[in-house]
Amino acid sequence: MSTSPRETPVATEQYRRRWQMLAFLGIAQLMLIIDVTVVALALPQIGAELELSRSALTWVVSIYALVFGGLMLLGGKAADVFGSRRVVLTGLAVFTIASLLTGFASDPVTLLVGRGVQGLGAAAMSPAALSVIARTFSGAELAKALGVWSALGGAGAALGVLLGGLLTSGPGWSWVFWVNVPIGVLLFVALQRTVPKLSGAGGALDWLGAGLVTLSTAAVIYGLVAAGEAGWLSPVVLLPILAGAIGYALFAWRQRVARAPLIDLGMLARRPVIAGLGLIFVATALMIAVFFLGSFIFQRVHGFSALDTGLVFLPVAIGTIAGAQVGGRTLPRFGLRTIAVTGLVITAIGLTAAAAIASMTVLVIAMSVAAFGIGMVFVAASTSMFTAVAPHEAGVGSGALSTMHEFGAATGVSAVSSVAAAALVGSSLTAYNLALWFGVVVAAVAAAVAVLVVPGRAPAAQ
Repeated sequence: MSTSPRETPVATEQYRRRWQMLAFLGIAQLMLIIDVTVVALALPQIGAELELSRSALTWVVSIYALVFGGLMLLGGKAADVFGSRRVVLTGLAVFTIASLLTGFASDPVTLLVGRGVQGLGAAAMSPAALSVIARTFSGAELAKALGVWSALGGAGAALGVLLGGLLTSGPGWSWVFWVNVPIGVLLFVALQRTVPKLSGAGGALDWLGAGLVTLSTAAVIYGLVAAGEAGWLSPVVLLPILAGAIGYALFAWRQRVARAPLIDLGMLARRPVIAGLGLIFVATALMIAVFFLGSFIFQRVHGFSALDTGLVFLPVAIGTIAGAQVGGRTLPRFGLRTIAVTGLVITAIGLTAAAAIASMTVLVIAMSVAAFGIGMVFVAASTSMFTAVAPHEAGVGSGALSTMHEFGAATGVSAVSSVAAAALVGSSLTAYNLALWFGVVVAAVAAAVAVLVVPGRAPAAQ
């Protein structure tokens, strides 16, 4: 399919401001990521004020993740059809308005609906923003830009914990949501001026296919989240995952017969795409495991407050940022496989030190080292994906990558919480260490598989 000149980097005023644009898109993405963890710190206060049940408290976090993860493939396809710029701005506007209304919630229904609409806006904005980056940068600059983007994952998780503690202990839980409003308004103005008018490919959306993949993704994520508490063989886990698998099979059939399929299934068979999706899944699972286990160890074993824990995680966030930057700058020279394998090996070494040495100082340093390696893997994952898709596929490619990110997050939490189940109801460091050793095994096995699967060099962008 031919692409218009505006779908590739050109020497326009907007393109000359591409790094400024990247900064604004990065802040917007950071806001979405922070919104996952910032709410967790406010849950006790929200529950007390709105008289929420235990299950309702869980859904305050889960409904955002379910809608966000479930709709990202549709959001990415919408960016391809209608244009990335339009979808970015629409998603940002929806997220900002939903944040304002959620802060005013005075009952559980309003709160949960607001969180769901926040997830809707995030699902539109995140893959569309990544699509803009993939279509604006190329070559070595693309790897550097994806390094900046990838650094936001760990940084957002840590900053969310810190910001949540500050806002909850200060002006109150409503400001966990209201803080997004002025930032969202300023970003909307900035992105209107800096994001180039990348044209969409046109056509229609496959709404039946979108419904199938959305419900299937939501079902699988729900099952994975439930596994941490109910156990992997529980019906509440197996039935949603089975329903999701059946839904994906129907989705694949739909894509073969639809006039305007949501995704070209052939794209998912490309080796760099498979490698990118696998790497983002493993990297996210390991990153979430580090933050999840670290949060419990610092608070349950060492007696830290939530705010203290957020401060301790800042070096871990810096490790992720540094790893992503190093990976982005060295990938053009050393290639995808070297960066991916090196990152996974560094992660395994960091987690080994965290599990083997009973010292709080060593734990912080070791987790920061592991985060450095994870940051490198994030860059390799994104670069592998976007050097193997055409410009008109960038949106749906972003959606697929983001969906696997959510799968990795849900799987990581469920897996380590299952391994460390005894510690989560007490303060046994031994059980936490067992979960850390599990992370070592996952990183080591992933490194061995990456040697065989990840391409040695990034293929030329199509």
